[in-house]
Amino acid sequence: MRAIIAREPGGIDVLEMINMPTPDPGPGEVRIKVRASAVNRADILQRQGRYPMPPDAGPVLGLEAAGTIDAIGADVSGWTVGDRAMALLSHGGYAEYVVVPAGQVLRVPDNLNWILAAAVPEVFMTAWQALGRQTPAVAGDWVLVHAGASGVGTAALQIARQLGANTIATTRSPDKAELIADLADHVVIPAGADFADRVMELTDHHGADVIVDLVGAAYWAENLRALALDGAIALIGLVGGARADLDLSALLARRATIVASTLRPRSTAQKSELVASFAEWGLPRLADGRLRPMVHDMVPLTRVGDAHVEVERDRSVGKVVLAISEDGLVAM
Repeated sequence: MRAIIAREPGGIDVLEMINMPTPDPGPGEVRIKVRASAVNRADILQRQGRYPMPPDAGPVLGLEAAGTIDAIGADVSGWTVGDRAMALLSHGGYAEYVVVPAGQVLRVPDNLNWILAAAVPEVFMTAWQALGRQTPAVAGDWVLVHAGASGVGTAALQIARQLGANTIATTRSPDKAELIADLADHVVIPAGADFADRVMELTDHHGADVIVDLVGAAYWAENLRALALDGAIALIGLVGGARADLDLSALLARRATIVASTLRPRSTAQKSELVASFAEWGLPRLADGRLRPMVHDMVPLTRVGDAHVEVERDRSVGKVVLAISEDGLVAM
């Protein structure tokens, strides 16, 4: 089968298409004939040699995939060959076939084609992990989502609304602000790193009950200023840096909860529990359109470098999807 690896740390020139044996599913696993995958920022960091790899991660890039079940291992129930599936992966999505634990697989709703399905697993699981489980939002809360035009950002805004929360998104791009205006009640374009005053104004000086932060250090001080009393910050990204001065008195004053989390290194059992939780809550909402994956572009696997550039330069709103079929087109 064809697959994409990074032969060494570096730029897009280190991405290489290779031929490798098609994997066979073991006990508790299924094999998916991949029709589409998607590019995540973790793929960029892995290519650059800047991502701490989980012990079970193989060399093939890709953290999600959509396609059809074409082989089933022992001790798997509920799936048959030919079922349409989308999966949360630890590796292997940039390939024609991938093997994955059955607990990390979701059924593709009838209204989603392969391109849309491939844009679901990583970002919606990441956003659901924060807003549905670790720092749960409830009806009437104010939820602030940084990098609101990113894949995770667009998913988090939709999930927050479905939970009954009021939503504020930040983005540094006026063009992106227009494109996500329908996903959030308010969109704020920070002046430098300043956004707290505007958040307080929009919330009538209540502040954000939950902040979903994909930025990190650059927004840390403003997050504390924008946080509501007894509020929570879900730290799930560090695109704005990993080191910040920490004012402990500000945490005490806000009675703040800080939850930092990653998804990829979690165990199969933890990922399976998360996927099952989202399947119950989220799949019906994907099926009837209340949740919708946002796709910025579709790129054939042969142009994987272009897809990486698009994500790396922060050009996209939502996901950049890789079509795995030979001609770069994916049919239903």
